[in-house]
Amino acid sequence: MCALNLEQAVESYLEYKISLGLHFRQESWLLRHIQKQILENGRVELDAIAYERWNNSIKNRHSNTRRKWQQIVYNFCLYRRRSDPTVFVPEAEGFARKRPYVTPVIVEPEQISRMLTVATGLSSSNRSFPLRGPCMRLAVVLLYTCGLRLGELLRLKLSDVEEGGSVLRIRESKFHRSRLIPLSESAAGELRAYLDTRRALASTKADAPLLCNRFGGTLHPYSHPGMQAALINLFDAAGVRDEYGRRPRVHDIRHSFALQALIRWYRQRADVQSKLPMLALYMGHTSIESSAYYLKWVPTLRRLASTRFEERFGYLVEGESL
Repeated sequence: MCALNLEQAVESYLEYKISLGLHFRQESWLLRHIQKQILENGRVELDAIAYERWNNSIKNRHSNTRRKWQQIVYNFCLYRRRSDPTVFVPEAEGFARKRPYVTPVIVEPEQISRMLTVATGLSSSNRSFPLRGPCMRLAVVLLYTCGLRLGELLRLKLSDVEEGGSVLRIRESKFHRSRLIPLSESAAGELRAYLDTRRALASTKADAPLLCNRFGGTLHPYSHPGMQAALINLFDAAGVRDEYGRRPRVHDIRHSFALQALIRWYRQRADVQSKLPMLALYMGHTSIESSAYYLKWVPTLRRLASTRFEERFGYLVEGESL
């Protein structure tokens, strides 16, 4: 038997790591989630059976994500083994292999404009559910102007619309973090227009979903696969492709939001470095490092950054004196 039960061991491990100055938010969420899953499955200990069951439950995740989570569990088990050599430790050889992430397709503003036009036309083509067009239009607006994760968008309720439609409250997002997102004037206008239309067609209860779909004659929140499929249909209908003919993934809209923010700051001649913490906060990240993953070195950004560098330091290359 272990000196500490699983719950005690998890809390002891997290307390120790946090005392070292580590944030450990993802690790805290993951280990507590696994502990809860083990108890729900009628077990009390993280043994080979419980580990394999959890491992199977994440098989649809990206292999890099699986490997990272498996490493977190591995480190936790090693920590326990220091005081109890009988505890289970997974074999590292069985971890998912790392592989390159798919290069995102950056969605340009004119392509978003075409998607909005197509979405607006859905109202007249779907008379059984006239809210479909406004729903899809608002989905595109919020994903592109706020950089929301798809899950964050789908979890929005009417009560999450604050300050007369100029602020969104994102509740219990990734790793159970919440945040407030101020909307641009144009995005707030789109949201208010949608709410005006929605008021006559769907429930206005505070806990009602912001975006809803009709299924079986009743209104329901959009499912993740349902919204994903609807957005892919918009990509196709609007002819959104990159120069190689690739269609964007839905998550690529979030990449596009981050990149367009960076391009906008360069064009405004802003201090980009000082803006990056704001971008991280807006996107729900705990560090600039997480946001940097979304900032791809595309041609437009290359030109703007090179011009900025040349204006400031070009004399060094040309050999001019101060």
